[in-house]
Amino acid sequence: MTTRRTIAPDELDTLNLADPRLHAESDLSAVWRHLREHEPVHWNPATDSAPGFWAVTRHADVTAVYRDSARFTSQGGNVLETLLAGGDSAAGRMLAITDGPRHTALRRILLSAFSPRALEPIVASVRRTVERLLRDAVDKGSCDFAADVAAGIPLGAICDLLGVPDADRAHVLSLTSSALGSHDADSTAADAWIAKSEILLYFAGLARDRREGGHADVIALLAGSEVQGLPLDDDEIMLNCYSLILGGDETARLSMVGAALALLEHPDQWQALRNGDVGIDTAVEEILRWTTPALHSGRTATTDTEVGGRAIRAGDIVTVWNASANHDERIFEAPERLRLDRTPNKHVTFAYGPHFCLGAYLARAEIGAVLAGLRDQVADMEQTGPAGPVYSNFLSGLGSLPLALKGA
Repeated sequence: MTTRRTIAPDELDTLNLADPRLHAESDLSAVWRHLREHEPVHWNPATDSAPGFWAVTRHADVTAVYRDSARFTSQGGNVLETLLAGGDSAAGRMLAITDGPRHTALRRILLSAFSPRALEPIVASVRRTVERLLRDAVDKGSCDFAADVAAGIPLGAICDLLGVPDADRAHVLSLTSSALGSHDADSTAADAWIAKSEILLYFAGLARDRREGGHADVIALLAGSEVQGLPLDDDEIMLNCYSLILGGDETARLSMVGAALALLEHPDQWQALRNGDVGIDTAVEEILRWTTPALHSGRTATTDTEVGGRAIRAGDIVTVWNASANHDERIFEAPERLRLDRTPNKHVTFAYGPHFCLGAYLARAEIGAVLAGLRDQVADMEQTGPAGPVYSNFLSGLGSLPLALKGA
């Protein structure tokens, strides 16, 4: 019920890696394996509507690009959608697409809100939420694991951090689901643009509200901070909230849904988790590698250079494919196998280098809470209907996963 068409390497010349349908409906494992072995830096040609770009597939080359923000900048955009459209207007103002001293200063401010100590109450709340949602799903007997369980966990945590009122959270979730991907194969770029614009407008209003003081959330932190001697304006606060809500919700949620499916499809690993034969922390890292919810990240070459022996010209779009790097045989023994006890586990799901995911600790805690909850509260799971993929060239995972759950 989750079968996708396997794409053979001999179809490579007909593929466009920017096509959301390709990633939603196809298994590209053989293509990635072929590229890693024979063409680790691959040119995806231009189309009638978008320029061509480089696709980097080996783990060593991916990490080399990630850590070199001087040669490969994020300031033109960091995902294919914006890079192929000519760049991101938020460059230099949003943490994820800012490099150099300004990135360092802005990241330092936000790190204080994402430290393990600062996140203690959020993580405690996440565990209570997971316990409640799984208990409700078990009591009901069936659920859509994506909508009824996973959707309520990371969004709640990031909304707590940002001080989003409870009454607004369902609306924010619907917007984030449309902004980077869709459950609908026929969704258009205009639909995503409208959702992104609505998110920005929503946080512009919250930013103005937080200027008045009396709040203790991340928006208030940004409103009261200076970067390079100047206060952040409302647009900068709005843009960074937009980045945090998308980064903090979608990827963790997709990993949680992917975790449930992975345990269903690998009953030996499900039993190992239930029996306590594998630890939650190592299981979390393997789920992150296995699901890889962010397929790629994008950069722009600032100078003529080379990657993996291929000449890259200044201005070229360079994409690094986490989906491939996380299955690189040079790094991972038997990468095609789910092994919840895998260690070491040098996945790049959270990126690498100066743009390593700010919310990695929180995401790990959320996924760990779900795995622990499944281990402790669920004796058996059964898929009861077809899973629905997310249509995106950036996000990978399921927007729906119908399950029957039997309590432990």
